[in-house]
Amino acid sequence: MLDRSLNSEAAARDAAPAAATPVGWATSLRPVAYPDAVAAMEARALAIAEDRAGELVWLLEHPPLYSAGVSAKPTDLLQPERFPVFASARGGQYTYHGPGQRVAYVMLDLRRRGRDVGAFVRALEDWIIGALAQFNVEGQIRQGRVGVWVERKTPGLPTREDKIAAIGVKLRRWVSFHGISLNVEPDLSHFEGIVPCGIQEHGVTSLVDLGLPVSMDEADAALKASFERVFGATEEADTPV
Repeated sequence: MLDRSLNSEAAARDAAPAAATPVGWATSLRPVAYPDAVAAMEARALAIAEDRAGELVWLLEHPPLYSAGVSAKPTDLLQPERFPVFASARGGQYTYHGPGQRVAYVMLDLRRRGRDVGAFVRALEDWIIGALAQFNVEGQIRQGRVGVWVERKTPGLPTREDKIAAIGVKLRRWVSFHGISLNVEPDLSHFEGIVPCGIQEHGVTSLVDLGLPVSMDEADAALKASFERVFGATEEADTPV
């Protein structure tokens, strides 16, 4: 992927011009089964494309599972019996979803936001980086490695780079679905059943693993504030399921 370096409010606004109508912001309080979420996303994306519904960001958690994006390699599924495995239309490779991880499914109308896929992905990255900054965590982007990364510095040891957030989106008729996942407090051992996003030489981390006792509600508030800075205003909405 291209080098991502949107770290200012002006750059974020240029990359993702706000739509005139606030984006719906919905949060599911109970875990949502992956097939139910995908069906609801696809239905909502179609309704947006047909001008029957407004844009929506849907926050949720899933039961433990692995999903395989369109570029997934079978050899990267190390423990196929550990959790259910679902094929996904999103970009990317294998990823894990489960309790303690905030998934944000993003159904935005790029017809109203510039029809620029690269700028859209950069805006998603800037959204995550801005949310992390509210906890004094410096999220970083690495060329050729999708997602958001943090440096782990231990005296006397080489600097480590661990992934804290993943990005995997799909566009259909210029409407996005799927989205991002931010590790708040998942069981990091669950990632051992896959090669996350096809990258073997780096690990994964979470806000709590970094020593920050962040609750899901606090993570949600940070995500919302950063989203509004990057993409525009939101309003409370009902969940799709």
